[in-house]
Amino acid sequence: MPTPLSSVPARALVAALLVAAFCGQALAALQPHVPLLLASTVVSVAVEGVMYRWQRGMLSVFAKSHADITVRHVLRDLLLVVALLRLGEQARESVYTPLVGGLLAFYALHCAIQAVSVLVRRTRTLPVVTRNIDASALRLSTAPPALLRRPGDRLLVFGLPATAGLLATAATDDARCAALGIALSLGLALVGLFDLLVRLLPSRRPAGENETLQWLDAWLAEYRPTAGLYFSGGVSSAYQANMWLEPLAQLDGRPLIVLRERFMVAKIGPTDVPILCLPKVSTLMRLEESSLEVLIHPSNSGKTSQVLRIPTLKHTFVNHGESDKLSSCNPYAKAYDEVWVAGPAARERYALAEVGVEDKDVVEIGRPQLDAVRPQEETPAGGLTTVLYAPTWEGWDGNPGNTSVIEAGENLVRALLADPGVRLLYKPHPLTGSVDPRAGAADLRIRELIRAAVRERAGERPSDTAELDLRTKELDRLTTTAVRANADQLERMLLQSAPEPGRAQAVAAATAAWEEAYWASLPEGEHQVFIDARPTLYACFNVADLLISDVSSVVSDFLASGKPYAVANTSGLSEDVFRKAFPTVRAATVLAPDAAGVPDLLETVRHPEKDELVEARAELKRHLLGPDEPTSQERFNEAVRALGSAAREHRARMAERMAAEVATEIPDQRRSATPPQPAHPA
Repeated sequence: MPTPLSSVPARALVAALLVAAFCGQALAALQPHVPLLLASTVVSVAVEGVMYRWQRGMLSVFAKSHADITVRHVLRDLLLVVALLRLGEQARESVYTPLVGGLLAFYALHCAIQAVSVLVRRTRTLPVVTRNIDASALRLSTAPPALLRRPGDRLLVFGLPATAGLLATAATDDARCAALGIALSLGLALVGLFDLLVRLLPSRRPAGENETLQWLDAWLAEYRPTAGLYFSGGVSSAYQANMWLEPLAQLDGRPLIVLRERFMVAKIGPTDVPILCLPKVSTLMRLEESSLEVLIHPSNSGKTSQVLRIPTLKHTFVNHGESDKLSSCNPYAKAYDEVWVAGPAARERYALAEVGVEDKDVVEIGRPQLDAVRPQEETPAGGLTTVLYAPTWEGWDGNPGNTSVIEAGENLVRALLADPGVRLLYKPHPLTGSVDPRAGAADLRIRELIRAAVRERAGERPSDTAELDLRTKELDRLTTTAVRANADQLERMLLQSAPEPGRAQAVAAATAAWEEAYWASLPEGEHQVFIDARPTLYACFNVADLLISDVSSVVSDFLASGKPYAVANTSGLSEDVFRKAFPTVRAATVLAPDAAGVPDLLETVRHPEKDELVEARAELKRHLLGPDEPTSQERFNEAVRALGSAAREHRARMAERMAAEVATEIPDQRRSATPPQPAHPA
């Protein structure tokens, strides 16, 4: 939600007030005019505080105009000094000379603090970022106070006593006020500088780069990872890796998560699996000498090619979803040793796409994440029908058939809300609106439609939420670490060390208890909009009687439940062509953009005897997701073991070849060359 001060008019008002305040201060200093000086200075400082609290974007605007906080602060104090000189007699200039000297010393200290702060930040930026790993040997420590790391905030706070003192002297003609204020500012600056200098002492400084890399090699040798999840991506792409956390944690052996972006460490969901972030390619290459055998890739990225260069590893692409979209058959997939898919449908899809992926390299493992999806327990006849509308996002290619939000979303929602026997759950894709603004605008309108329907229905809310509050606190305690808002990565590494034994099992139990308490806490029949991580999509699957979505992995995942589902056709294709083009639609009810088929769809859900797609869904489930036995997690484990065995065999062959080359006597020209003979005197 934007703050009241985040609009364009508000930003313009803030800028105008600041400029007007400086103009007023300059005029008051030259006149001189004490009341105007007081008012304009107070307004100037207040506007600075507003910008740092609510309008931080304006700070960069002023900085680009070469009017950053340092320039503004110096100008503000300079005008106060000018005003004092104008107010006093010439003989009193000698009184103000020490004050000016003190101000200059304060600004010199400010520059010194900034320089030392940069040095401290560099010493605290390690070549490795960890989570769920005991890295205390790297001499981790808490971060310096935020004021010492942010020059703008620091100057505003540390310089405030000096500014206030000068202003008080202008009002009272008592130089002691300015002297006291400047002394306080100098004291604060000296304390801050001392705090930073102490952190540069050898005993207080974190480990250097070489020491850190030696620690990394030792940790890899001790932990001996076998299979890892490799992920690189943007801020909003972490969900692609998070969906593989639980299957990874249940693997036989010693799993590992390898990241490339420092910010991604905090984006990865709750897990006990050790996390290594290796931003530099040179650091990443140290995995070549480790016991790691397999890397699992849930997505492609520009940095994927860097890790593919490690010859000792085997790489597999698992994707972050199973859908009929062309993106599921990206030609980049041929760069991996194997491509793991859910079932026969994906194998056929790669064969038809002809993107260079050979059939022998495709392995069917099912979808391990879907083990938590439960089948229909009872028929919704007689009660409310819970409908989950989970559209996908607009995608990168501009295909109008990617998402139904733009052309059909509002029609679908209106048709569902018009039925008094429907409870609607709306869970849009996290990236909705990130490419096409029309999708974002439609998403907001859909949310408002649902909120309006909630206000009209106005069911009675349970008065006792103690159980949910208790479960939420317990789950938060297990899945979050209390970290200061201003903590840097080094401090987070210290706090997010090796987890306590059994935490993963406790999180699973707490999650199940939270989900039960959450659904029980909702008023019966109240529509819901879900945009947070909780409840998860699969938790919504388990309470829904019907899914309406687009051609996406959501559809194939929902098939694990065996429940009815519908797909919105906004592609412009006829229904027959649409079904032939996308196998996931084979057992679906196809809805036109006008949502005219919604009443008939709800009728088949409420009366299963009218559902003619039961067998089709069962068959399509086997085709998309593979057989029920063995379980997907077991097949996932077996695929990792097989690929790991291939990696070990490859290493053995390379070792034999290297040994053979060493054993072969290849003359060295430098050794075999006859050295020149020294000249003998005649």
